[in-house]
Order: sequence, then C-alpha cells, then structure tokens
Amino acid sequence: MAASPARPVSPEPSVSPGGLVAAVQVTSTADKEHNWRQCSALVRRAAAQGARAVFLPEGFDFIGDSPQHSLQLAEPLNGDIVGRYRQLARECDVWLSLGGFHERGQDWESTGRIYNCHLLLDNSGAVVAAYRKLHLFDAALPGAPALRESSFTNPGRELLPPVPTPVGKVGLAVCYDLRFPELSQALRGAGAHILTFPSAFTVTTGAAHWEVLLRARAIECQCFVVAAAQWGRHSAARASFGHSLVADPWGTVLAQCGEGPGLCLAHIDLSYLRQVRRELPVHGHRRGDIYGALPGTAGTGTAGTGTAGTAGT
Repeated sequence: MAASPARPVSPEPSVSPGGLVAAVQVTSTADKEHNWRQCSALVRRAAAQGARAVFLPEGFDFIGDSPQHSLQLAEPLNGDIVGRYRQLARECDVWLSLGGFHERGQDWESTGRIYNCHLLLDNSGAVVAAYRKLHLFDAALPGAPALRESSFTNPGRELLPPVPTPVGKVGLAVCYDLRFPELSQALRGAGAHILTFPSAFTVTTGAAHWEVLLRARAIECQCFVVAAAQWGRHSAARASFGHSLVADPWGTVLAQCGEGPGLCLAHIDLSYLRQVRRELPVHGHRRGDIYGALPGTAGTGTAGTGTAGTAGT
C-alpha cells in the first residue's frame, strides 16, 4: 500500500487561499430560536479560534416533527433566518456554509413544496451561491421510520460550479448527494479543492456508511472534504448520527467531532492537495470517453454555469 505523501511545510494561516475551517455539529429541533442560539454561539467560537470559513449542517435552521410541520416553518431566502446569518457573517468576518436550509422558493405558491438549499455567504454577508439538493432521500430502513423527502421537497435542477473562497474553491452538495460519486467527480473536474456535505445522516446509515463515504469521496476526487453533521435526538421520531469531520485529499481524517454539539477545526493546506494530485495523477488517467459507452451509464459530466453569485430559482 502506498504511503501517504509527506506533508510539505504548511504556509502561515494568513496566506490566501487556504486556512482554518470549522465543521459544526448541533442537535436541531423545531425550535428555531434554540437552533439559532446554538449555531450562532458555535460560529462565534470558531471565528474566535481563527476559522476563516465555518460549515453548518443540514437542518441548521430547524428539523420539523413532520413534513407538514417543516412546510409551516420554512422561510424564503429573504426571511428572518437568512438575514440573521448574513449579519453573523459580517460580525464574525467569516464565510458561512449554511447547508440544508428549508427554502420557500419562487414557486412556493404554485407547488406548496420547498427546496433543500445550501447557501454560501461571504464575510460581508452576501449570498454568493445557492445550491438546491439534487438527490432527495426516500428510504425505508429496518428499525427506523420511513423518510420520504420527495413528498414535500422539490429537487434542484443544476449543479453549481465550485465557488472561490479564502480557503479554496468549494463545491456545494447536501447529505444524500454524498452517495452519488458522479456529482463529486463533476465538481472536482470543474476545479473544486473542497467538497462539502452538510448532513443529517440517520443513526443506522451513519454508523455503517458515514466515514467510509466521506473518505472515499476525498480519496477518489483528491479533495478536502468538510462534512458538518446533525447529532442526537431531534424529536421522538428522529435522531441523527453526528461525527462531523474534515478529511484531506489522501483520505486522512484531520478532525472529527465526538458526541454532542460542538465543532472541529482543521487546516486546509492547498500545497498538500497539489502534491497529492501531482504524485498520484488519477484525474488525468480517467477514461470518461469510455465509461459512457456501456448501456445504462452516462459520463461524469461537468458542473454547469449554475447560479453561483445569485440566489436564483
């Protein structure tokens, strides 16, 4: 087995791009004020420790007791919740990844459904990207309540190009998107340095697959992976696995949360990323011209022009 490439001397944290990131872990409930207090305190703590970008999990705004409850609690992008986080980004001078916001989109009145929206805010509080989850989680697992996200959520329609940030180019995804490697490869092909998967994995799937999938995406795409996660019991019917983590392009877990709310910090070293890609140039060896030739398959594709820089439909 090949040894991990020796890490070069890391640049000073102030060198851009690259730097310290934080993956937050919380236990959201249907109480939006409780969730705001929990998340904002952790963002402030991460900023005080030097994080340049802070990543929050899916459902940071709330986790409803039922699909109907989630629809009632959802807000548009110009609502109170996003406004608070825009102000928080400005106050803390950090970029914020708000993964899995329950968005009442422009088609709310006609569809009565929401989007699972991953927002990226810069340190001025501007919304620089709004990715809407492509793959909706519909599953009935033994010993767990059936979850059918598609019953109240619209799927997104496009994959956004990676967004330049002070810590590198960030590719946006949400939770269940993790299980579709084509999405990650498309983001890697479009220039991503960091893949981010804000999540609320079930206890069953998390124990079996969470770290395995995240490390696999990091290894095969040769990207850093930042995965903020929900942890613990949200209601009588639902609980999440937790274990927020950051992995490097070799698949090494650099930082990971344990039990309970909190955060983990890791340094994004883009010189190490370039070294891994140079010494094991798997991306250049891919045969995308061949893979799509098999019946029932398609090429990995590339990220589209998307709506980075806007909060489009």
